[in-house]
Amino acid sequence: MQHIMLVDDDENVLRALKRVLAQDHYHIETFNSGTEALKRIKAGGEFDLAISDYRMPGMDGVFFLTTLNQLRPGILRMVLSGYTDLDALLGAINEAHIFRFLTKPWHNYELRTTVAHALMHHAVLMENQRLANQVRAQREELERLEAEHTGIMHVRRDQDGSIIMDEEGL
Repeated sequence: MQHIMLVDDDENVLRALKRVLAQDHYHIETFNSGTEALKRIKAGGEFDLAISDYRMPGMDGVFFLTTLNQLRPGILRMVLSGYTDLDALLGAINEAHIFRFLTKPWHNYELRTTVAHALMHHAVLMENQRLANQVRAQREELERLEAEHTGIMHVRRDQDGSIIMDEEGL
């Protein structure tokens, strides 16, 4: 099950977001501040997606998401805000590397679609990372075998690509 973190200082917004997104059977945790959410992350919280309000007292959404990106770069990040300040948007993109900027008030269909798209994107990124790690491990194993058995990786081929076998086997 996909795990979503919602961060907003307005309890009504958190309840509304949770109600809309719960229709898609995500595991959702809500936080009233970036500080609260970061404590959960530092305590080992695993999330696929974080959606944060931009303007919150104490710690704004960009600072929260930038810190989250430093702690857990694998968590996809989105900003939800009633303010469409271009500087804020650019800051969120450049500093926090957000996936998407959503406006308040939101349209439920757009919110659900965007979250579903973000989570599919996240799944593809995680699969790519898993495959890259697998290739890296296989490459290390091949290098180890080559070090133990010099020449084991060398294969002589004919012009048509067929393997040339000599009297020693290869």
